[in-house]
Amino acid sequence: MLRILINALRTGVVTTRYPAEPNSPPERFRGQPIFRPGTGLPPPEVCPTGAISEHPDAGGSHLAVDLARCVFCGRCAEDQWSGAVATGREFELAARSRADLRIEVVDDDAAVHAKPASDPEAEAARALSEIRRVLGRSLHLRHLDAGSCNACDWELTALLNPVYDIRRLGIDFVASPRHADGVVITGPVTRNLATAVRRTIEAVPEPRIVIAVGACATGGIFGEGYANLGGADQIHPVDVYIPGCPPRPEAIIFGILVALGRLESRKTSTSIV
Repeated sequence: MLRILINALRTGVVTTRYPAEPNSPPERFRGQPIFRPGTGLPPPEVCPTGAISEHPDAGGSHLAVDLARCVFCGRCAEDQWSGAVATGREFELAARSRADLRIEVVDDDAAVHAKPASDPEAEAARALSEIRRVLGRSLHLRHLDAGSCNACDWELTALLNPVYDIRRLGIDFVASPRHADGVVITGPVTRNLATAVRRTIEAVPEPRIVIAVGACATGGIFGEGYANLGGADQIHPVDVYIPGCPPRPEAIIFGILVALGRLESRKTSTSIV
């Protein structure tokens, strides 16, 4: 016992101060792609997940980048496209609307234009105000795996370790939806789990929060098919989308606090240097 106490004193406090203090990701971390003006744009076929799409435009090449489909692999920033695209370090990408994860880029050899994020509706703003009043200081979540590869689940588990310690923010995970204030969904919603997902969400008393974590749950990679329904919003409206494959723990913390109204979500889908 004495040895444990001595080791604890030597180690000191390892818990991150995020979000009270900014947190820098590791050097090799790959975040949101950054497009440089006037350097040309990579073709859509560069992206293995189809996150880049091209649209004919009389004024030039018009591309759209869907961060919900992006797995941040860095392929668009490799080789001959390294001058046009850089791998950013931004991880605070959670958005209240699926449309806010879409970046519109126009290459006119002078500038890159980004489509502004959609304005929140008045009803949604009132619902957020109620959620913040009721749940803002104490939030209990039920994690629901709807068919994931477990990568996002490991990141959610990391939130409970001494490094991230999400309980310090008044947030915890519970075993039953009837004890929860919201649901965190990972993975694409498989058809066999669709009923379970719906019933789990309905078992949470209102006002409730539904958060989609990862590229699968946001509806990015897996679409509708014989085995999948698609993203979590195919079952129930989603309050916050957290992109990434998987998103790092700080990105999930950011998204949860956005859902509570304690932090502001991304204002515009911009990626300009």
